[in-house]
Amino acid sequence: MRHYLTLLRNEIWRLLISPSSYIAGFLFLLVMGFLFQWMLRLYTSDPQDETPSVLFFRMFFIPVFFMVPLLTMRSVAEERRSGTIETLLTTPVTITEIVLAKFTASYLYYCSLWLITASFHFIFFAYAQRDTPLDPYPLLGGYGYIFLSGTLFLSLGIFASSLTKSQLVAGILGFTLVFGFIVIGSNIEDLSVLASGQTRWIRQFADHTDALQHMGDFSSGIIDTRAIVLYLSSASTFLFLSVLAIEYRDGTS
Repeated sequence: MRHYLTLLRNEIWRLLISPSSYIAGFLFLLVMGFLFQWMLRLYTSDPQDETPSVLFFRMFFIPVFFMVPLLTMRSVAEERRSGTIETLLTTPVTITEIVLAKFTASYLYYCSLWLITASFHFIFFAYAQRDTPLDPYPLLGGYGYIFLSGTLFLSLGIFASSLTKSQLVAGILGFTLVFGFIVIGSNIEDLSVLASGQTRWIRQFADHTDALQHMGDFSSGIIDTRAIVLYLSSASTFLFLSVLAIEYRDGTS
């Protein structure tokens, strides 16, 4: 892994000069700004049962749907389209180093965008003029889940990009994978076809992979170690599959 840091610096630079990175950042801050303004109006006009932090984090999936494809669709697909992946593979670097560098650069950018929104919570409490102090634990739990789930979502995007040389196809596939995990995984247990005892294992699996439930638990201060294992192991699996996809399509020579 001696070339990893060099590759990482290069990938961070590529992200900083990529238009899709700025589009992702702009859309993210725009959407989160609108959601924050809506939340301000909601809480100042009518008291809510849930804390502002819990409601804020329940909407985390909205920007994730477009952030992940925009940040990852170029990662491998663009290099394959331009032919630079073949040149890169002739250097003394491993495919694992390449994939990890691309993943880490995207992950750091992803986390930095979310960290900007931390100021929203302090602005909210100052604006709402609440007597109770800001509780840091729901914030820590919510952002902890965002950073944890981000490992899986971005690995899905990297995997999608490793399968094609088209950025558009990679973006659509990445969106589909993330959408499927969050939306379908969170609602599959409601399907009537799963009511029979023979499909109980599917319902149990859906319970363990329910992203919205995980976010609700973490933002409420309930840390489930099974969720931690799920996201980290799944992220590792898709990064490994990305390595295999590049090795299969582009070779190591």
